[in-house]
Amino acid sequence: MSWDCGLRYMFSVSPALQQGGMCVLHDKEDLSRLEMVQRLAKDGCRFLQNHSKGPERTSEHQSDEAVRVCVRERGHNVLVLQRVSSEQPAPSTSARGGGSTEERHRSVVSDRYMVVSGTPEKILEHLLNDLMLDDDQGTTPGKESDTLLDDFLLTYPVFMSTSDLCHALLGHYCGKRYRGKEDRKEALERKRKVLHLVMQWIALCRDFLREDEHVKLFMKTLYRYVLDDLYEHPTLEKDLRELQKLRQLHRRHTVDESSPHRKSKALFHQLSVKESGLQSRGTQRDTKEVLCHVYMTMDSYLSVRAQARVVAQELLQAVAERMDVPQEELVLVAITYPGGRLLLQPQDRVYSESLRAVGRLHVCRKDLGEVLNPFTDNSELQQRTARILSMNTWDVAVALTNFDWTIFDSIHEQQLVYFTFSRHASSSHTVALELLLQRCDEVQLWVMTEVLLCPTLCNRVQLIKKFIKIAAHCKAQRNLNCFFAIIMGLNTAAVSRLNQTWEKIPGKFKRLFSELETMTDPSLNHKAYRESFKKMKAPKIPFLPLLLKDITFIHEGNKTFHDNLVNFEKLHMIADTVRLIRQCQKDHMGNGITQKSSSEVRAYIDYLHIIDNQQTLFELSHRLEPRA
Repeated sequence: MSWDCGLRYMFSVSPALQQGGMCVLHDKEDLSRLEMVQRLAKDGCRFLQNHSKGPERTSEHQSDEAVRVCVRERGHNVLVLQRVSSEQPAPSTSARGGGSTEERHRSVVSDRYMVVSGTPEKILEHLLNDLMLDDDQGTTPGKESDTLLDDFLLTYPVFMSTSDLCHALLGHYCGKRYRGKEDRKEALERKRKVLHLVMQWIALCRDFLREDEHVKLFMKTLYRYVLDDLYEHPTLEKDLRELQKLRQLHRRHTVDESSPHRKSKALFHQLSVKESGLQSRGTQRDTKEVLCHVYMTMDSYLSVRAQARVVAQELLQAVAERMDVPQEELVLVAITYPGGRLLLQPQDRVYSESLRAVGRLHVCRKDLGEVLNPFTDNSELQQRTARILSMNTWDVAVALTNFDWTIFDSIHEQQLVYFTFSRHASSSHTVALELLLQRCDEVQLWVMTEVLLCPTLCNRVQLIKKFIKIAAHCKAQRNLNCFFAIIMGLNTAAVSRLNQTWEKIPGKFKRLFSELETMTDPSLNHKAYRESFKKMKAPKIPFLPLLLKDITFIHEGNKTFHDNLVNFEKLHMIADTVRLIRQCQKDHMGNGITQKSSSEVRAYIDYLHIIDNQQTLFELSHRLEPRA
């Protein structure tokens, strides 16, 4: 006797199965392992053995990875699962309160089913079925279910909108009305699973959901539903408390006078009295930052870190201080495209709500009037680059790392998903990520600018030695993003061609630079970097361009949809990769990476003078050391 390989559902128009549905199962063992199959049995499905002769089983043991289960509706696949072995120890039956024979059997089974592909609705349904709630803590002890939940929450924007997810969760919370004691228990478990998922979702994606109107309405509606169910299911009191803390909802905003369960209002009033000591947090202030490029010549600018709401007067004051020029002598002009010129007034916003500048910003002298003529080559600006020679290299590395860390620590894993899948449409969700990528480019250009604006040979030698030491310190401080930028800046053609300068570099610095270069070697898919970075303790800052390259390769090399089903294997790989951000941001003690640095060095690092024109940089290089 053989069993057909595949689990098939035959549904009517309604998602709920009618009596007498037919299923074909892969193996008898699976009957006790798939919760959805148990639900089918309770709804009157008949499990039929396939008596037609199929292929004979071989003597070789079939790998678990080869066992897949297909779920079908109306003749089409809607969910594909794969059996995997769990490494987590099975929870004790006493912790789960005993339970039925079937539940005790399930608690010791090591096999679970992971999603390969499916429709968004069926993936969510399987996720909820797969969650195992602990009666004491209300959490999921299974490693695989935790991973599946995290994968889903990180990548759901790829295949469904936030509005659709809210609608689906409300549908699962309400569900069908129960008919008996067992159904009542299942309904309560389903509601708790939905609440657990919602709390994990809001906690994980809070920054992206804070201003979403669909989420606000969803949370208020769900809160009302839980409130209505509290009289019938008192065990939801803990979930109600957590929901109240999560969204800081208040009784006057959530109690619906038309609520069918009026008795729950009295109980909610008691809860409100108990919670009256908790002060609600106000709306967090918008703290998004930008790197402002204020051009002093047509091809060189100051990079200034500022708040997104910065006005022209504040920006002009910061630039004037950096240039040692009275602010009264300067004006800020925006060049709009094509070729328009806009004189910014003191209180004009520099960036719009979409974080786009009003135009290319130039600082000019007031006496130039209507003529836009930014500063030309200024010997004072060139001489100022020598300030770094008097600075301690460790302090410079600390200031660079602190700058990068404040940005990196605010990056959310989901930003990488938005950046990869919808880079242009969701720029507001990737501000911190793009900021750190921009900073990496600027540090590379800064290294080139400082070296090529140094007029004397001996000072250039000292400057390159300092940059080599700063790169080594950045590596020691586990800031690989800045480390790569400095090494790449020294390796650019405009700097590496300065043979007279490099010949004067002492041998020990050349050897140190060679060792540092080895880590940036791209051969074997950056094997040297990956092995070294893996050994570093968290917190640490990865080289973000390489991380994005990995995600892009996964994205471009795998289809997002297979036969109209979401390719969840691809999304699992992407979620597994972006989780590196979470692993790098905090160590097991929750410590950050910041250290103290001098105010003078911080002021220097916060306002980098950069030439962003490659032709200009090459001209400077050839001016310093002409071709033989």
